[in-house]
Amino acid sequence: MFTQEVANLIPSDFSDHSKVWIFQCNRAFNEKEQAEVNEQLMQFYTQWVSHDERVKGWANLLFGQFIIVMADEAQSTQLGGCSTDGMMRLMKNLEKQYNVNLFDRMTLTLLVKGKAEMLPYEQVQYAIDKGFINEDTLMFNNIATTKKEILESWLVPLKYSWLASRVQLPMVNN
Repeated sequence: MFTQEVANLIPSDFSDHSKVWIFQCNRAFNEKEQAEVNEQLMQFYTQWVSHDERVKGWANLLFGQFIIVMADEAQSTQLGGCSTDGMMRLMKNLEKQYNVNLFDRMTLTLLVKGKAEMLPYEQVQYAIDKGFINEDTLMFNNIATTKKEILESWLVPLKYSWLASRVQLPMVNN
């Protein structure tokens, strides 16, 4: 279900190999902020250029908490350093404007009882040990770097995520 929902939100006319950047916010944006952020994202990607050529880009705030930026290099110019710098400047400006953090890679978001819950990396083992989360708990895999990866593996059970090798999951008796 979730994969189909994401597929409906992401443009279908972009190559599966389109580059993707995921910026996880440390809190959900409220409705007014969501509209403002999406307006700024649209202004950015509709004017996005690299090497004086227009980038086929897209950006949107998904699920109130994740800014997804996508560039289809198969259908436009290759991204240069200045074009990615511009994207990073926008993210830094959004951080200041809304007093949020979009670059904290040590906080994870998991889907617990149908709700996105943030958990600092250093508390994951405790949450597993206490039974708050388990190997089947869905985790947002924010290291996805292509459209295909975001469609197929953005939300994955913890046991299939990059995190599985860094924690001790309880042995399950079949």
